[in-house]
Amino acid sequence: MFPAIGLSLIFSIALCVHVVRSGQAMYWLLIILMFQPLGGIVYLLAIIAPEFMGGSKAQQMKAAARQALDPQREYREASRDAEDAPTVTNLSRLAAAATGLGKHEEAERIYAQALQGHYADDPALMLARANSLIELGRAAEALPLLEALGQQGEKSRTPQTALALGRAQAALGRDEEADVSLRWAAAHLPGFEGMARYAVFLGETGRKAEAREALAELDKRLAKTHPRFRREAKGWRDMAAAASS
Repeated sequence: MFPAIGLSLIFSIALCVHVVRSGQAMYWLLIILMFQPLGGIVYLLAIIAPEFMGGSKAQQMKAAARQALDPQREYREASRDAEDAPTVTNLSRLAAAATGLGKHEEAERIYAQALQGHYADDPALMLARANSLIELGRAAEALPLLEALGQQGEKSRTPQTALALGRAQAALGRDEEADVSLRWAAAHLPGFEGMARYAVFLGETGRKAEAREALAELDKRLAKTHPRFRREAKGWRDMAAAASS
């Protein structure tokens, strides 16, 4: 037992040295020391392993671990960068971080600020602002943005744009148009959001049988989904199920 305790302590101390020398966040010291050896293993997998592995997947793994441990981190860093240099890139990053935390009013305000001058017709910014407006219940303001986006050409007529357009149309009671937009988005948008939102639309407009059919199709796709993505997928599935019952 004592050799094992000694090895665990040496392992933890070595990782704490890495935290300090590599400039990692100081909360890692608490995690490593308070939850031996599990905290050290988490640090090893989240920080050190990606450094050796390299590549985009490793970086994604590292970012996901940091996000889980400190959900506000990206928002804090983006806020600092946007304050130091309020470029469109930094503002967009801050707005995206705000959206991730459910701060849609702040995100909408930042996107509106970014949509100026050379970037006044930027498709990504227009879509992002429209989505923020929809989340705020301001579909009447979002719809002109999305209609203008659709007039920019084929490159702007994406499944993401169709989904936002359908949500705005549905919120304004334009159900026939919303059905076309949401059905197309459900058929072409990767993942589960498009299918789930279309099922919700069907349920809310009294088409329960069709909503259940959409839910069944969603369940078929969910059964084939990699376990890593099932948690997010199940959230969309539960949303569709609630509207289908």
